[in-house]
Amino acid sequence: MSQQQPAPHGPQRTARPLYIAVTLLSALALVTTGFAWWGIDSLRNSLAIAGGLGLGGDADGAVDILIVGTDSRTDAHGNPLSQAELDSLRAGEEIASNTDTIVLIRVPIDGSSATAVSIPRDSYVKVPGIGMSKINAAYGATKETERLELVENGATFDEAEEESTKAGREALITSVADLTGVTVDRYAEVGMLGFVLLTDAVGGVEVCLENPVDEPLSGAHFPAGTQTLTGADALSFVRQRHGLPRGDLDRIVRQQVFMASLVGEVLSGKTLSNPGKLEDLTTAVQRSVVLDDDWDIIEFATQLQELAGGEVRFETIPVEDLNAMTNYGESVVRVKPRKVQEHVAGIIGQEVAVSEDSTTASETPDIDPSTVTVDVANAGDVSGLASGVADALGSIGYKRGEVGNYTGEWVSETTVFARSADSDAADAVAVALGGLPTDTDSTLPEGSVRVVLTTDYRGPSSTGSIDSRSGDEGLESVFSVETSPTPAPPGPPIDAGSSGPRCVN
Repeated sequence: MSQQQPAPHGPQRTARPLYIAVTLLSALALVTTGFAWWGIDSLRNSLAIAGGLGLGGDADGAVDILIVGTDSRTDAHGNPLSQAELDSLRAGEEIASNTDTIVLIRVPIDGSSATAVSIPRDSYVKVPGIGMSKINAAYGATKETERLELVENGATFDEAEEESTKAGREALITSVADLTGVTVDRYAEVGMLGFVLLTDAVGGVEVCLENPVDEPLSGAHFPAGTQTLTGADALSFVRQRHGLPRGDLDRIVRQQVFMASLVGEVLSGKTLSNPGKLEDLTTAVQRSVVLDDDWDIIEFATQLQELAGGEVRFETIPVEDLNAMTNYGESVVRVKPRKVQEHVAGIIGQEVAVSEDSTTASETPDIDPSTVTVDVANAGDVSGLASGVADALGSIGYKRGEVGNYTGEWVSETTVFARSADSDAADAVAVALGGLPTDTDSTLPEGSVRVVLTTDYRGPSSTGSIDSRSGDEGLESVFSVETSPTPAPPGPPIDAGSSGPRCVN
């Protein structure tokens, strides 16, 4: 099991890798318009690939593509960006691997449409091996934890980098699948440089603002009305969060209208009939995009030959609380997996395919707590913590087992142990305590679990602090009750077929 790593925090990030969905769609459009076959072969041979991600196989009649943007200061092949490139991105010095843009795209096998669903980066979900976390940290936190473990076990730098990156991608893929109920079939990733390269390759993208903007944190300084943006100015447009009524959700709307305008620009033929722009676009894709190694991008591209801008649509998942706060002080976006799955299923025209006994970020297995004995052991330095957690669990019906200090083998993160890996009891206790990771201990009897607490524990620890309800209401105790929820239902879809850019905040 992976070690728990808190979501990375640091100084304010600047440039973010946004609108990578368009990078892929643009590459596909390039391929399907008769671009010279030597160019296609060159593009195919020079793309960076990622292997062994355990993806699906298009069995449901569509291709579901997870496209993410990372904070990486390298290109798709791992080469560091030059100082001039970093300066042009206004990227700062912070090094991270968070995925601040997460888009799930569904394309039917016949290529007749494309629906992109954006997932807010602060969505609070269950991440494999970590527990509850912002979804944008699933990749980076998992990668860093795995990297340190591999280095400690003697792996070389390159080996640790390759294997930990794979683990980070797998954790994100699983987290998105659990949240949306959609099996990810294909994976594409782009770093920060790709957004600027692609925007500049098409000669800039037209946007429209309802009001003038002067926001120094993102560098967004624009008049009201329609205007064409390139390079760093385009980044500032899609980066801005402060000063917008709905913060990150309004930033997602900015991203979507920008992407719709860019897709419309590419699919209109203005770019594809210009050899110079084609060459720039090819360079952008070669330096920016990482694809999973089982994806025949050329074959897939032929399915999109009739794709029109009006058939490219952008949506966002429903949000229960845009300004949620956990009871340990972390600002997050609260989502309910069942509602997200129902919404996504409605978009793609399928029933929700989630088994009733599955445990997602907020769903508790249906068990009788009185049949489960819980031992609680304190491996940290907070006096009385084990007793407080045991009391909290007892308040919702769990049988109190042994409580005291931990004397076993070293445990690096707070973990719920059970005899078997598929223990519903361990899953239920893990969810009740805020979404903890689980592991196995063959010495434990059936019907008994052990919670080992370390210094990272931030969950409930006082009598009556745990909400005993199951389903999507079962984790309400994780969130602070000091503020009223700010729900954000999905807005109307945005498509790429309009005659001009939609004006936004």
